[in-house]
Amino acid sequence: MEIKSLDGIGYETVFKAFNEAFAEYEMQLNADELKSMLIRCGYKPELSFAAFEGEKIVAFTLNGTGDFNGLKTAYDTGTGTLKSHRGQGLAGKIFEHSIPYLQHAGISQYLLEVLQHNTAAVSVYEKAGFKITREFNYFSWNNEAVKAALGDTAGKFQIKPVTDLLPEKMTEFQDFEPSWQNSFQSVDRAQEDFVYLGAYDGEQLVGYCIFEPLSGDLTQIAVHKDLRRRGAGSLLLQEITKLNSNPRAKLINAEVNCTSILHFLKSKNIELTGKQYEMVKELQGFKHL
Repeated sequence: MEIKSLDGIGYETVFKAFNEAFAEYEMQLNADELKSMLIRCGYKPELSFAAFEGEKIVAFTLNGTGDFNGLKTAYDTGTGTLKSHRGQGLAGKIFEHSIPYLQHAGISQYLLEVLQHNTAAVSVYEKAGFKITREFNYFSWNNEAVKAALGDTAGKFQIKPVTDLLPEKMTEFQDFEPSWQNSFQSVDRAQEDFVYLGAYDGEQLVGYCIFEPLSGDLTQIAVHKDLRRRGAGSLLLQEITKLNSNPRAKLINAEVNCTSILHFLKSKNIELTGKQYEMVKELQGFKHL
């Protein structure tokens, strides 16, 4: 068995390993959805690593890079091990192998999210020096069920495409800092995959959402704090439900202390699906390879 980078490894080989490793996972991704997610998360094959048996990937970590909280950051987009090779500590070995390469590339911190009920993975990351920085809720729902809950939502606001995506303006509406894959930086990497909708009162933007129809991923949704509970959020949700090409939709990585999104979704018969931790490990110093 050899651990090496994924530089030069074809996408089909990576997807096959990903698909097999996450076959029992509650949220599945097809080949197009995974490719979109990797682009969005800043995937760098030369800084991603896998354990190989011959030409076959048996365990892997797919890393993206970018800036997070002002620091050059590596983001664990997906770590998985084939069922036949679990219990051998491969995830930890790949992680240890990758650290000098990340440090050599000038990475200051390593960021990831992990399902809270995946206690084995949480334990691996804690032993590797990761600290929990935030807790997130995530939601997944059936498209048709929400259509029924929304009915014929009406309101004084007009929903139309946002032509100028201005993060500094939209940040004013947010209750928390978006996670890595929901950040404006990540959305910018795959702009053509997203729909940007605004709720307008005349010419004034009062709310917005960013949505990926292919995967059904509601990446961001927010309404001006002084104009909530007046129908803008419901109109946005109604519109994305119409545009969704996936039978299901999801909203992941909403901070647990953000009760506004929790109550809003519950009012549309969308219940909490599960929880994640955001975890960070500081990487110190430049490494010569």
